Amino acid sequence: MTTGTTLTHWGAYEVDSDGNSITGVRPFAKDPDPSPIGDSLEAVTRSRVLRPAIRKSWLEGGPGTRGDLRGVEPFVEVSWETALDLAASELERVRTTHGNSAIFGGSYGWSSAGRFHHAQSQLHRFLAVIGGYTDKRDTYSHAAGEVITPYVVGYDYWDLQQAHTSVSVIAEHTDLVVSFGGIPLKNAQVQNGGMGRHTLRGRLQAARDRGTRFVNISPTRDDVAPELDAEWLAPRPGSDVAVMAAMIHTLVIDALVDEVFLETHCVGWAELRSYILGNADGTPKSADWAGELSGLDPDRIRSLARELTGCRSMLNISWSLQRSDHGEQTWWMLIALACVVGQIGLPGGGFGIGYGAVASVGNGAPRRSFPALGRPANLVDDFIPVSRIADMLLHPGTPFTYDGETRSYPFIDLVYWSGGNPFHHHQDLNRLATAWARPSTIIVNEPFWTSTAKRADIVFPATTPLERRDVGGSSREDFLFALEPVLEPVGESRDDYEIFSDLAVRLEVGGEFTEGRTSDEWVRHLYEGFESRYPDSPTYDEFLAAGFIQYPETPDTVKILFDAFRADPEVDPLPTPSGRIELFSDTIAGFGYADCPPHPTFLEPREWLGSADEYPLHLLSSQPSTRLHSQLDHGATSAARKIDGREVMRMHPDDAAARDLTDGDTVRVFNDRGLCFASIEVTDGIRAGVVDLPTGAWYDPVDPSAPGSPCRHGNPNVLTRDEGTSSLAQGPVAQSCLVEVEKAVAAPIPDPHASPDFIG
Repeated sequence: MTTGTTLTHWGAYEVDSDGNSITGVRPFAKDPDPSPIGDSLEAVTRSRVLRPAIRKSWLEGGPGTRGDLRGVEPFVEVSWETALDLAASELERVRTTHGNSAIFGGSYGWSSAGRFHHAQSQLHRFLAVIGGYTDKRDTYSHAAGEVITPYVVGYDYWDLQQAHTSVSVIAEHTDLVVSFGGIPLKNAQVQNGGMGRHTLRGRLQAARDRGTRFVNISPTRDDVAPELDAEWLAPRPGSDVAVMAAMIHTLVIDALVDEVFLETHCVGWAELRSYILGNADGTPKSADWAGELSGLDPDRIRSLARELTGCRSMLNISWSLQRSDHGEQTWWMLIALACVVGQIGLPGGGFGIGYGAVASVGNGAPRRSFPALGRPANLVDDFIPVSRIADMLLHPGTPFTYDGETRSYPFIDLVYWSGGNPFHHHQDLNRLATAWARPSTIIVNEPFWTSTAKRADIVFPATTPLERRDVGGSSREDFLFALEPVLEPVGESRDDYEIFSDLAVRLEVGGEFTEGRTSDEWVRHLYEGFESRYPDSPTYDEFLAAGFIQYPETPDTVKILFDAFRADPEVDPLPTPSGRIELFSDTIAGFGYADCPPHPTFLEPREWLGSADEYPLHLLSSQPSTRLHSQLDHGATSAARKIDGREVMRMHPDDAAARDLTDGDTVRVFNDRGLCFASIEVTDGIRAGVVDLPTGAWYDPVDPSAPGSPCRHGNPNVLTRDEGTSSLAQGPVAQSCLVEVEKAVAAPIPDPHASPDFIG
């Protein structure tokens, strides 16, 4: 029996193992609110890629052979030497024939919480060493927000997030928290790099115990925990910007605007005020106007706006709202509303972006430079906005706009993916399947037979964190963990580092990639570099013996966003062109984008209930509570939430009754883009006209050979639209999606996590 510590993006756990399987899992003792997702760790030995595998037609006919059969035909298991030779030869062919820009380094996903065995870092280091690759910009989580934030406050969103007012400060000072999209604790289970302590629930409860009121403006009631007794206002999805604009309108009409703050700390108020009053378009952005768009009571919009100025108030917005048509406007208008209220920089006042989105937002931890694997500069200039993969593969050479530039999609002949699952998180999976057939070769490093692995040409079996030594932790928390292997590598799986090292040797850059170190030597090297920056840290051997480091809390854990800027904007200006918060951006005005005006604006979504016709229900695709996106979908926690093996979709009783549906029924969810099957839960905790189908069910079409075949498992991304938020950010618009639902036959489904067929 072996016991060791492992770290996941949803927390740390003590794991018991007999060497071949997990026999017990216990949450880290210092975690006050551990995630139940840890109960699924026993699944890490199932659905595994056991040996290197090559798609049959590719092996027989070579690169470019029958890409349309990806996901359809069987694989042939081969030796490591054969698979590595084929992959190295293909990488050499592509970079020699087309140049390195024809290689897409498609690692996107949370992969491992380890700092060395991090699949994306390993892949990008390898591809940089062999001459470069086409990369991506931003994240599916908040691409539109990432691009707009620097124009408004000057800071990169990641730096802004780190500076957020601590939730402990909110608990002590805030009287009213108004959150567009809620503060979902299920999302705060997770943190990139892992989390030793989950503190958000306790700190929010402390705020409620002191008397803080919470208002949840969201189509779903449980986006704020029930113990917080939040008032629930349920708008139509896509109308939040209109509601915020109407609150500003109320404050203008009632002369409750903080004119001093707007004068001293902002630019562009005159232009925004003119828009709010409707001077140019003849439409005042009043509460009556917003009530028509949102379905909310106009009187409550007005009274809530007044309440913001009558007490210490904090405005928050979820990441999900900017994953929609014109998503840039959501964050911008929230910041504008906070400026009009005028409490930015005060203890417990102002705004937050993403409280509850991940565990670290507002946790107050000082940012430390934790160990990380570096990589040489990427010599290829080409990139795409993160969610424009299908556009790139389908339309090489086509121009696209992004952040003030006009670029062209590169030609991609080879995709190398490691540490992610685009056939989970990308929109319009049927369109992606068509695009996925275009490259000559797709190579995947993957522990599990995911829907992406099943659609590759060469699949290398990779280990999981439970099978290797590493150091792990989030730079936004006060823990660093020593990860020890508790399982033998499953099948013939190897670490990503070993796979890339062997490929690098074949491509004559082995020394440059490895720098002469084994993986364990790299882990020690990274830790010792960290130790040199933080001399109060234990030695590496002491660290291994202890299992983790916890740094003591410091005064830096009490943070107030923009307090120094508020105190003196001349001494501590923001890094915007004006040094102020920009409610009107001359830079964005210069881009001339019709779909992204130079001040926050309500633009009607291209797909929403305000214009629903054939498809009368708005589909939300939320983060699940039982897994991290698609990770461990085959685990016990995820399986327990499903009905008849299908993902559960929530629906309002009125919508269910209109379709003669009851709890547990199997349904068809469909629109012009696709169809999936799901089971339903009838609940009054969701707005009528809205349904919520969480992401992460492994994509499993009934007939992979038939274009547009229904997903029998319940992946909502067969339904979502694959378009950009605007010409500025080109982010994903998953939350702008209309569907219809009808009853279906409840037939058993095959295991969606099963391995593909093999021959030979």
